[in-house]
Amino acid sequence: MADAAGSTLETVEILELMKLLPHRYPFLMIDRIVEIDGDDSAVGVKNVTINEPHFQGHFPDQPVMPGVLIVEAMAQTAGAICIRLVGASKPSLVYFLTIDNAKFRKPVVPGDQLRIHVKKIKKRGNLLKFACEGLVEGAKVAEAEISAMMVENG
Repeated sequence: MADAAGSTLETVEILELMKLLPHRYPFLMIDRIVEIDGDDSAVGVKNVTINEPHFQGHFPDQPVMPGVLIVEAMAQTAGAICIRLVGASKPSLVYFLTIDNAKFRKPVVPGDQLRIHVKKIKKRGNLLKFACEGLVEGAKVAEAEISAMMVENG
């Protein structure tokens, strides 16, 4: 997919994600990132499946993905594109700082594909703020503004 200037947008598959993020199962909340535009914006993809451990208790008879995990998927998508832009020469971590204006509009359930849209709205030094939306089949299911801080790992 190309943007208006004709440049190609990039993707990050699961093996590269695991190099960028310290998270592992069961806390790695994204399966891939598509449509990356530097650290300005990206779309993360989470394939929601019934075999995820949180569905054993949330809720057994009507499984719903917890809102905090949707927000975590947003943070991981934003964090991964920030770390990716810095590159391997400067190992970094991204710490989640704030969640503002979080709203959950519709349950996310097994079988859904959650598409997490993140857009950078502010950067000052190592502090970043992103506007995030979660969509299932084009319908907004969640939104939040998150901020994070990049630090050197080590």
